[in-house]
Parts: sequence; C-alpha cells; structure tokens
Amino acid sequence: MYQTKKSFINASMKMADLIFENPILLLPLEHFELEFLVQDKSVAQLCKENNISEEVFITVANYYNGFHTTSYENFTKADMEWILKFLKNSHNYYENEKYVEIQNLIQRLYEVNDAPEIKLIGKFFDEYFEEVKEHLSYENKIVFPYFDKLLGSENSGYKEEDSFSVNEYREHHSDIQSKLKDLKELLLKHIRVNNDRVLRRKIIVSLSELEYDLDIHSLIEETILIPLISRLETELK
Repeated sequence: MYQTKKSFINASMKMADLIFENPILLLPLEHFELEFLVQDKSVAQLCKENNISEEVFITVANYYNGFHTTSYENFTKADMEWILKFLKNSHNYYENEKYVEIQNLIQRLYEVNDAPEIKLIGKFFDEYFEEVKEHLSYENKIVFPYFDKLLGSENSGYKEEDSFSVNEYREHHSDIQSKLKDLKELLLKHIRVNNDRVLRRKIIVSLSELEYDLDIHSLIEETILIPLISRLETELK
C-alpha cells in the first residue's frame, strides 16, 4: 500500500519478494485462508499446494498491486468457490477487525480532546459503518447463500421463497467506500484538535487501509463475481 511502484504479478515470482514489495498482499493470503509462511515458494508453487488456480490468485493479487485487468471466461465453479471464500472472509475483516480498530482510535481521540468536532467524527463513522453492516448483512444472508446454492452446496441456507437473481444483486450493489474519503477530508482539512498528531495519523492510515480493501472487494464483485454468476444462471436455465 505504501510503495508507489508495484510489480505486475506472474506465476514464477517469489511470494515473499512480492510481500516485501507490498505488505498489503498479506490480506489476499488471509482472505483466501493461505499460510503466511511462504518460505521461498513461487506463486505457482503456493497455488498448487493450496489447490487454488493461479489465474484466480494472480488476478486478485494484481488488484492489490493496482492492476485491474481480468478475464473471467476461463474461471470454473471451483474458482467461484474461492472467490466467495475470499469475499466472506473480507466481511469478517471489516466487521471484526477494521471497524473495531478505527472505533477504538476515535475513542482514544475523545480522551485527548472531547471537543464537539471529535464527537462528530465518531458519529459520522458509526453511521457510515451501520450502512456498511447493512450491505454486508444483505450479502451474507441473501446473496452468498444464493450463489452457494448455484454452485451446488447442499447447506447453502438459501430459501427458495426469496426468488433471488444476480440482476437484483447488480441493481442493489452499491459503493460503500466513498464516504471514507469524506471522513479523511474532515481530518485533513477541517477539524483542528490539540495533541492528536499520532492518533490522527493512525486513524487516517487505518481508514485508508479499509477504503483500499473495500475498493478491491467491490471491484472483485463487479468484474468477476457478477459476470460469473450471470453466466452460471444462463447455463442452468
């Protein structure tokens, strides 16, 4: 995230070298549930050992390196299962790690200075994250169970009466990261607070990390998941 120049990833590259270049690549490893102890393995070796296709892993990893080109035509049902695993685990990261982290930092900011402007930051973020949780809940309870059912899962949790389709998801799909820019603008341009330099820096960095991952999350849904599920729906019909 902090490097201005990042590599376009291919299968022969060493995973450790790529992580040294861009530590944020630990996130896709985590979301795919792959081990961090990559030793001296190439991307191809890592993928083979974990039964994940090189194309899926490299596509997503390159998103994290800033390269947003993909072709999903060759992705299989097994690949779609990996994509769903990635997205479900990213939800857990947002709700149980980044939200708590940012909320705690804002609370510490209150302790340094309880000015009304600081409470505005907390209120803004809490209201924003309620929207995020609503979005994630919709995906967890309706979208992902439907996709799991299409992929043949016997325990998808999808209810037939929901009568869902990927077109409804496409229409409902929204940008849940843009308001983070507004919050960063408040901290960088408008709200002055004494003795907060370290906390302000930590909040801005954490907000940027959340925004970065949400951008990729949305990109994967729009450019990979929705086209794949749409294709699968057509095939099943």
